[in-house]
Amino acid sequence: MKLGIVGLPNVGKSTLFNSLTRAGAESANYPFCTIDPNVGIAVVPDERLKLLADLYDSKKVTPAVIEFVDIAGLVKGASKGEGLGNQFLSHIRETDAIVHVVRCFEDSNVVHVDGSIDPVRDIETIKLELLFADMETIEKRIAKVARGAKNDKGLAHELELLEAIKAHLEDGKDAKSYTPPSEDDLPFVGDLNLLTGKPVIYAANVSEDDLADDGAGNAWVAAVREYAAAEGSEVFVVCAEIEAEIAELDEDERQMFLEDLGLSESGLDKLIAASYKLLGLISYLTAGEKETRAWTIKKGTKAPQAAGKIHSDFERGFIRAEVVDWRDLLAEGSLSAAREKGLVGLEGKDYVVKDGDVILFRFNV
Repeated sequence: MKLGIVGLPNVGKSTLFNSLTRAGAESANYPFCTIDPNVGIAVVPDERLKLLADLYDSKKVTPAVIEFVDIAGLVKGASKGEGLGNQFLSHIRETDAIVHVVRCFEDSNVVHVDGSIDPVRDIETIKLELLFADMETIEKRIAKVARGAKNDKGLAHELELLEAIKAHLEDGKDAKSYTPPSEDDLPFVGDLNLLTGKPVIYAANVSEDDLADDGAGNAWVAAVREYAAAEGSEVFVVCAEIEAEIAELDEDERQMFLEDLGLSESGLDKLIAASYKLLGLISYLTAGEKETRAWTIKKGTKAPQAAGKIHSDFERGFIRAEVVDWRDLLAEGSLSAAREKGLVGLEGKDYVVKDGDVILFRFNV
């Protein structure tokens, strides 16, 4: 899973990225300090892993991860190449979803590219650039398809769809809200990989003072929440500066620091959980003396395909899966004890894997 962190210059993107990935990439108080996209890996917090690793005395613990891409600040005119915009837009195209950081704090030491704080205006600036880029993509596709559409029914239908999507975008609506005339057309629309078709999470970057009440008293955050609700997107409140401090602490210090701030979890933990939910992802677990590990799959994945995440041989030679809920396994203290209580299921090829399943795959190649 790859998420692109976007936003106008000086909204806290790179600070947030560095906190997420602990990559330590430098950021500066001026636009375009991030010329190439920084890519980093963030661990998905999962308390179940430590508990299972302790049960099995595992030598190794491997969590699930998310890849984040820090995309340099976009500006008005990016779709036409302003501020190296075309290059940055292509980086967004490679991601599965977008984390859009918006500035909801005042600081005279950090200049705003438009001279004032207005997060909804900032959102619409970037959204417009993504729309323009999508329209250009569609227009190029139309020009290509139109040549053969007169003598090919398939291409004629494709052209009809493209014209409808173009009209939808020209109305200022994003690709996510476009519904094709038939479900059979959904794969075609998805394959266009339009920027405004990607799911979005808004990160409202606030000052430390607004963190304890989750931005409830911040009018800018309220405006972002109202905007996001209208388009069906999620918002989470974060203070990038505080997250940067948290990232430098070890686990015990981190917990104490959060408690002092009156927080149960960091903003970045909330972001990662929201990202998982946004993309319909879950984790199943494998546990043993050698390793306890989380494996990321799409919700609805069946057992053989889940096994294939470990190795293609597991999927090809799948026989069955021994499945136990992680809570039951911990409560009973071992897989054999859970078996005796009838808590371990023997599942076949049609079993849909659930979040928190601890699975032992049986296969033969």
